[in-house]
Amino acid sequence: MRKHWIDNLRWVTVLLVLFYHVIYFYNNKGVFGGIGGFGEYPEYKQYQDVVMYILYPWFMPLLFLLAGISSRFALVKRPAKEWFRSRTRKLLVPATIGLLVFQWMTGYFNTVVAARTGAFDGMPLVGRYLLCAVSGTGPLWFIQDLWLFSLLLLVIRKLDAKDKLYNWWGHISQGKGGIVWIILLGVVFWAGEQLIIHNPRPESADGLYNLYKPLFYLITFLLGYFVFAHDAVQERLRQAWIPLLGVAFASGVVLIVTTFGQDNTSPQYLCSPMNCFYGWFACLGMMAWFAARFDRTSAFAGYMSRSSFGLYIVHYLVIASIGYMMKLYTQLPPVAMYIILTVAVFTLSPLIYELIRRIPFIRWCVFGEKK
Repeated sequence: MRKHWIDNLRWVTVLLVLFYHVIYFYNNKGVFGGIGGFGEYPEYKQYQDVVMYILYPWFMPLLFLLAGISSRFALVKRPAKEWFRSRTRKLLVPATIGLLVFQWMTGYFNTVVAARTGAFDGMPLVGRYLLCAVSGTGPLWFIQDLWLFSLLLLVIRKLDAKDKLYNWWGHISQGKGGIVWIILLGVVFWAGEQLIIHNPRPESADGLYNLYKPLFYLITFLLGYFVFAHDAVQERLRQAWIPLLGVAFASGVVLIVTTFGQDNTSPQYLCSPMNCFYGWFACLGMMAWFAARFDRTSAFAGYMSRSSFGLYIVHYLVIASIGYMMKLYTQLPPVAMYIILTVAVFTLSPLIYELIRRIPFIRWCVFGEKK
């Protein structure tokens, strides 16, 4: 029986990613990327940036947790080789060939500021195109990580051929202290955050590593596969959805009140106990809430479940292009820019997705879809 709450939580989280990137694009808290805010902090306080503090600690770890759960379900039904072939087409193709076919346009806007300074003067057109393609990776780091984790999962399954780790957690989750052990896995979540590199330059290799955070996200992916794929674990969460959400809300308020104004993507911020505490309880709370209240589907939910991956792939081009043009070439007030960009990303992204998915070869390159 399909667990609709997982599908629903995934597409809702993707929509939150889209909104997050609208706020992120104009942030003035020192977060690397985007085009900058409308004044220097703290002289000019952009309180709308609070959205980043609310979402960033948990929404990407949650997507990897859900990916781990879904991988477990898929591998129960399909041979491992067939599953990995489909993962390669769905993830690796858009994250490599898709850069050359579509994402180079995003990369153009990511590099246009540097181009205005003459940084690429004298560079051959082919070189500039390839640079734009690589710079257009943007949010696709997520699917690059996910493909690598899928490959590593096959190795782990070979090493644990008898599925002892999965069965061990199934036994623990059915005991009296099941929910306690689930909560205590937050220590593993915290430990994973400690594996990022401190004091990196955002444009350096260290900064790139901290964007991908491969070890941290691998941990959350494997937690999804070995722990949260159990029906018993999901039932424990479902029963405790109110207190879990309550703790997440309270800790989020404390985190925001005590840290607003800091770079919420810096190593020091991410490694802090309060950030990890909030991030973990937010992941648990969201899974528990959706398992308890949203384990159903509809025509709209079904469409969003099918299309959310494509929306994730194309959305940043809308943000980068329109957001850049408004900031540099108009005198619109900030509130108008936020409204226009939000409306644009939630209307144009589906239109771009629907257009591309109707073009056979381009569809394969950008979304990894055959038909």
